[in-house]
Amino acid sequence: MNLKNRTMAKHKYIKTPEAMWKLFENKTKQTQDNPFKRMDFKGKFSTKVYYELERCLTLEGFENYVADKPDHPVSLDHYFANADKKYEKYLSVCSRIRKSIRQDQIEGGMSGVYNPSITQRLNGLVDKQEIVKHKVIKGIVIE
Repeated sequence: MNLKNRTMAKHKYIKTPEAMWKLFENKTKQTQDNPFKRMDFKGKFSTKVYYELERCLTLEGFENYVADKPDHPVSLDHYFANADKKYEKYLSVCSRIRKSIRQDQIEGGMSGVYNPSITQRLNGLVDKQEIVKHKVIKGIVIE
């Protein structure tokens, strides 16, 4: 694959926001249709078995999916960042894609389908507690 000519976009490779959403829907279906397979051994005779594990959606996975398509950009950064204000009509679909990915990760983590600790970190949901000690010396508060 020749990536050299596909890195500096002078035109929009993804012609419309609707086309971008269709790419995302296709990637979502591909993700659902291709689970991870984990090998295990069961029973008295250690029979080899495979368990299907659901794959979660990621923005990186979506970008790689799009980059593998001929005549598509290697990176979607300029669409999501609205580079040079040229991608304003893509903002709502980019936001929807991010939220759909985040929803899949959070719900999967909460239901135990995905590792909850990893999904918490990926989505900035880590419970943070700050312990502050105060010391008062003759009316002055020292933290």
